[in-house]
Amino acid sequence: MLTLPLEPTDDRANPLFKDAESCAQWLKQLQLTNLQLAHSLLLTQINELTRFPMGGLERLNTLELLRDTVHYVQNDYAKKLITKPLPLNENELIIFFAIVQLWQAMALGYQRCLQAYMAGDKQLGKQGAFLCQRCLLYSGLAISEHLRTGYEFNTKLWHQLHGLYAFAEEQGLQLKEISDPLNGDLPRSSCHNIYVKTLLTCYARPAELIRSQLLLLDAWLTEWSNTVPVERSYTTSKGDALPLALDLAGTHGLQPVKLVAHSDSMRYLAMVPLSKLLRVKTIMLQQGKTPQQLELGGHSTAHECIELLTFLHQCWCEDNNTRFAVRNPGSQHAQLCYKPENIYAHLSGKAFKQAVQSASANLIAQKQIETFGRVLQDAPNKTRIEMEFPLETWHLDNESILGAKLTRVDTLGGRLSHNQLVALRLGDAETFMLGTTTWASVTRTGQLRIGVRYLPGTVHAIGLRTADVSMAAADNSAPGFLLQAVPALKTPPSLIIPRNWFQRGRVVEILHQNAEKQKATIGFSVEHGIDYERVSFTLV
Repeated sequence: MLTLPLEPTDDRANPLFKDAESCAQWLKQLQLTNLQLAHSLLLTQINELTRFPMGGLERLNTLELLRDTVHYVQNDYAKKLITKPLPLNENELIIFFAIVQLWQAMALGYQRCLQAYMAGDKQLGKQGAFLCQRCLLYSGLAISEHLRTGYEFNTKLWHQLHGLYAFAEEQGLQLKEISDPLNGDLPRSSCHNIYVKTLLTCYARPAELIRSQLLLLDAWLTEWSNTVPVERSYTTSKGDALPLALDLAGTHGLQPVKLVAHSDSMRYLAMVPLSKLLRVKTIMLQQGKTPQQLELGGHSTAHECIELLTFLHQCWCEDNNTRFAVRNPGSQHAQLCYKPENIYAHLSGKAFKQAVQSASANLIAQKQIETFGRVLQDAPNKTRIEMEFPLETWHLDNESILGAKLTRVDTLGGRLSHNQLVALRLGDAETFMLGTTTWASVTRTGQLRIGVRYLPGTVHAIGLRTADVSMAAADNSAPGFLLQAVPALKTPPSLIIPRNWFQRGRVVEILHQNAEKQKATIGFSVEHGIDYERVSFTLV
């Protein structure tokens, strides 16, 4: 039997509205220009309403009146967290926690109605599917908010979601469609739709997706979740996508079916229909159909859609144990730094300085190199560099030849974003490897966790300078990195330059650590992140 996490109502509760009529009047005078205040008032009053003893149908009607305003305020408030690096700062955390609390407040309000339904409230006698749908919706939104922001959620949310779906299934309500005007382009949904959508979103490695991809995923699953059955048993055929398993009595989401033992509480998502849908849409895009023609939205290119469809098929429908590069469990620590200036300092043993352009200074440096083999004033000083540019200690969770998963040992440290340049040194190694973050998230203990994709080639710190008159004098010199060729992978050498420097055909001067200078012409962009561009080049 479903157990709802509700405290008893309290006669001392005193919300500013006590029925649907007074709620409508209160909403009319609610000022939405001050977003923080409006959000705080909604959260306080909805929590107070949940404590207040009232009839189940009146409570339901009141909550329905609140939905439009709650969703509007939530969506606007969440914009303050878009593209924020992790971990969030104190003010951002306050916003994040407030958003999650308001979704949970709505979930508890509808659970209070469901509690009355379960107790035999006659006025709610035909509202079982409606109440289960709303409870699942707001429990799912609390989970989704964690996914969008990059914070690990409490497993109690899984227990709550599974329990609600199990109740709907037990009552035979899971497939009944309910009116939901806020459900995107589809004004009707069911408990099944919401449950499957939440499960698949969590299993799509959302930390690796950028905001536009998350929005696409949400829109697609709103429509596609109907195509995925939730079954009590499964059969497989050779070559077909394997089902995904979940335990209605557990505190986890989807798992590969090979890793679970069957029990009465196990359910299985049949992935064959979704696998076919993903593959057909990918093929049709490759053949020239537009995203609009395939009902994939009108704000993304065919290439972007193909990329996401392929990624989702890998997540949901392919055996993760057969990945190209097997990841081995890690048992060592790594030292890590980020930001081009910091990386340069650790690779070269000295802080980056704006390139010296005077002929006399260059002559002095050349004579020092001829005599001592190095520029004296810029001699590496490991101790000084590590004091000025401290390294962070991370635990290596696992690693492959392509990249690694790491967790910062301390809860304090810098903030990182998706597609940011990093350098790491594993164990007792003397040299650093250059990589880029593929995802970032924060654990329940407050530690930052990241995925790193290694950039190919041995890395060397270099100085970069351009004589481009369109650039300010202060911006025409910057730290950069040279990645050597990797013959085994048939990968030519490439340059890492500042993100705003890329211009095909631009000539730059490369200053090596031995003071040797070369001129190079920038070719095409291989890839880019928030603070770098990796480019091909040709020496002049």
